Amino acid sequence: MGKPARERALADNEACAKGGLLRVSPFKLNLVAQMIRGKPVETAMNDLEFCRKRIAGPVRKLLKSAIDNAENNHQLDVDSLVVAQAHVGKHLVMKRSRARARGRFARILKPFSRMTIIVREVDESAESETGKTGEEN
Repeated sequence: MGKPARERALADNEACAKGGLLRVSPFKLNLVAQMIRGKPVETAMNDLEFCRKRIAGPVRKLLKSAIDNAENNHQLDVDSLVVAQAHVGKHLVMKRSRARARGRFARILKPFSRMTIIVREVDESAESETGKTGEEN
């Protein structure tokens, strides 16, 4: 008699990947996350590949993991995946110090971040309808 299985937190057409201990501040990571939110995964992967920010490589790896989870674990179609959400949060902060003038010291904070990427499978018909309404407004 074990515990009953926990219900799935995501919908049936969604998959996620989580990454922790990303060595960048959450503010800087959120700039990269904003680039990929709401985009198809192919476009998001291309944007991350040619992005000049250092953290774009690990974010690209995390997005690839979310795509693989969708394909292998949930049998979703890779061609119709969209980055539904990209959450960024704080993780631990390393505290270092540096000697300064007149016997003082300055604290140096080296923050880490965590990130969650959720990809969602969308229908082609719904995608074309939303595109038409978005152009009219």
